[in-house]
Amino acid sequence: MNTNLSLRDLVSQRFDWAGWEALIAQHGITIDRPYRSRHPDFPEIIYPMDYGYVNDTLSTDGREVDIFVGSERNGLVGLLMTTDHYRGDREVKLLYGCTPEEIYLANGFINFDRRLLEGTLVLRRPLHTLWIDKA
Repeated sequence: MNTNLSLRDLVSQRFDWAGWEALIAQHGITIDRPYRSRHPDFPEIIYPMDYGYVNDTLSTDGREVDIFVGSERNGLVGLLMTTDHYRGDREVKLLYGCTPEEIYLANGFINFDRRLLEGTLVLRRPLHTLWIDKA
């Protein structure tokens, strides 16, 4: 085993991308914070894209697994491993159907103020392949 891999590389290689994609197809997604909606507790936070959860799942915070949903039909493209300094928890937020621009947008949204919330982007495939697919 290569011990020089980063955490990002390890997660990318070991995450069950196909399994999660099948689970999403089977159980569906609920969008509870549509594009441009306000956060229920912090109204100054406006969602730059659809955001919700994967039905019938459980995350580390005791709620469903969060998911950003983009405008593309390319399936599960990545995830963000987040640390919420305000709530003191860590969780995964999935990126589904996202264009390269939407991946940048979700990553920037999560990392806007790293004193409160920060995340590490993990992609299923190299980002440049998504740009190529769009050409």
